[in-house]
Amino acid sequence: MSDLHFDVVGATGARRYFETRARGRIGHAYLLSGPPGVGKKTFARRLAQSLLCATAREAGLLGYDGTCSSCRLFASPNAAHPDFIEHHGMMKIGSSDAGSGFYESEELSARDVVRQLSLQSYGGGLRVLLLGDVEFAGAPAANALLKFLEEPPADVVMLLTTAAPERLLPTIRSRLVEVRFPLLARGDIVRALVAGGVEPADAERAAALAGGSLTRAKDSLEADDGSLRAGVLRWFFQSVAGDSPEQSWATRETLADGLEIVRSLARDWVARGATGGRSAVMLPDAQAHLARLPVLAAGPAVALLATLDDAQRLAATNVPPAMVGEVIRMALVAATSAA
Repeated sequence: MSDLHFDVVGATGARRYFETRARGRIGHAYLLSGPPGVGKKTFARRLAQSLLCATAREAGLLGYDGTCSSCRLFASPNAAHPDFIEHHGMMKIGSSDAGSGFYESEELSARDVVRQLSLQSYGGGLRVLLLGDVEFAGAPAANALLKFLEEPPADVVMLLTTAAPERLLPTIRSRLVEVRFPLLARGDIVRALVAGGVEPADAERAAALAGGSLTRAKDSLEADDGSLRAGVLRWFFQSVAGDSPEQSWATRETLADGLEIVRSLARDWVARGATGGRSAVMLPDAQAHLARLPVLAAGPAVALLATLDDAQRLAATNVPPAMVGEVIRMALVAATSAA
């Protein structure tokens, strides 16, 4: 048998969990949950590749050779694997009378999923579905998937990833085996960036700014002002100054990552006042700007952090992202006024 590998960053707990399971004991549905940018979707895709690898069928759950016909389909940007269905983001209910052939549209719906996974495997083994950053457009779409989960076909594995598991219907979440992904260690981020061609010094700097997220580390390497990180920093300091920013960073796609950046900024601002600037900082590149802000007293600091906790909970509901951003903006203005 060829040497098998499983290329992911961090994910020690998830790897340990799946390594202890034999192929005959794999569940039919898993929820990979954790903060944004920690590798949930990458892990799910590598797990799918492992499950479908022709060489690894007699091995454990993790590992693929990268050279078999199945692995070549995963490596090709232009080829779809017939036993792997992947969809990211919002899922609608879909049409009840669509065709039953192989589905290649980006507009995959809940009913499309049910139809596709009711078909036989092309390769004679498993079929794998990956729903990345999954959200449902409404109750009908969620209920269509719920009915599927209640009576799943044999030889089908469903992988869902989310940064907000509490947004899923409890009836759906209860039918999934949840595997948590923590923030990445700084060393893991450095190694991943260097492996991707980033100079070691730049990788170290980006990892220091990342707060455990590889996505934020890569974002910090972008030089242009159009990155999410640059936009959030701009918005934060304009808000603290009492201005009304012309643009908000808060959209459904950016809310989780942007909120983490705001929380890191607020934490550094509060810690500077509480420790006299002696505490370790989360965002070193923002310290010059934070040093110009008024020192927060205990009361305003506690109120600001409490509001950010509330905003985190709101972000996990169906409240519009712009409203979550406005709640935070008003809290920043209030904290400055009370300083």
